[in-house]
Amino acid sequence: MTAAEREAVILDATEKVLLASGLSGTTMSAVAREAGMSKRTLYAVFDGRTALFGGVLRRLGARVVRPLDPEERELSLSVRLKRLLGPDLAPGICAAPLELVRAVLAEAPRAPELVELLIEEGPRSYGRAVRHELDRAVARQEIRLSDTGRAADLLLDMALPCSLENLLRGTEGDIAGLRDRIELAVDVFLSGADGRV
Repeated sequence: MTAAEREAVILDATEKVLLASGLSGTTMSAVAREAGMSKRTLYAVFDGRTALFGGVLRRLGARVVRPLDPEERELSLSVRLKRLLGPDLAPGICAAPLELVRAVLAEAPRAPELVELLIEEGPRSYGRAVRHELDRAVARQEIRLSDTGRAADLLLDMALPCSLENLLRGTEGDIAGLRDRIELAVDVFLSGADGRV
């Protein structure tokens, strides 16, 4: 098994344990058992629970916002932003992240490092990815923006549904509706930001 394959097996196992047992039940022992490997092997890949959750969050984040490949970077700004924001929208995509957010909120007073990790690997990383693409677009004179950081935050707020509502309702919403929302958000954002779509 390659290092990448081993990491994927561990992260798959972590998501399964997290959904079945919550954050408190997601121990290194439980993940090792689910992955069918020793704790020693698990610790060789992730040095502790915080690093393990960081790996899960990075992988989940790539389902929300992902880097564009070299060919995609040459597409129109509208198409680039839509691909950046909607790479892997499939039923069940939000179950693990929502469970992780619920668990972190419940344990926040006892696990402030997990709260910071969730924010850093979630909203902040999404904002950095979108801002990077907007910076590229400004440099290429595809759009005029005075503050790409604030513009990225605005676009994300428009495109992605409210996590708090999903947490409270216990639903991840309609996938087709989410795709439509991203399409509309990018179109409205580009029309308002620059007068061009």
